[in-house]
Order: sequence, then structure tokens, then C-alpha cells
Amino acid sequence: MNERIQQLAEQAGFIDRGTNHTAYMNFDHEKFAELIVRECAEQIIAKGTDWVDFAPSQTGVRPEYWDMAQQIKQHFGVK
Repeated sequence: MNERIQQLAEQAGFIDRGTNHTAYMNFDHEKFAELIVRECAEQIIAKGTDWVDFAPSQTGVRPEYWDMAQQIKQHFGVK
């Protein structure tokens, strides 16, 4: 599993007690999905800051990148 996804899974309650099987005792699937959506939106925003010199804005992110990130979060109901 990708290290970042594993970190997000742990934040959502995934418990791995060093065994070869997965344990979902406290795993919050909804929180895990929300964390992934937030991570994706943050990556878009980060990419949008690469171009700030060409299109400065109040948020420090190119407006179209900011809008894309907000639309993704809104689509999945993440604030």
C-alpha cells in the first residue's frame, strides 16, 4: 500500500497489529474517503501555487486551480 494512503488509513482508525491480516475494528470508511478527497484537493492547490507569479490571487493560488479543488470537495460533500 502507498505510504501516504497507509497514513490516511491510520488516521481513519485502521489498526495493524503487526499481523498479516487487516483489522477494521475502528476503521471509519467515511473519514478515510474524506481524507483522500482533501488530499486530492490539496494537491491541486499545491500545483496552482507553482504558477502564482503568472496569475496572483488573494489565496496565493491560481483561481482556476482553487476553483477545481473547491468543486471536488463540494462534489463529495467535504468542507
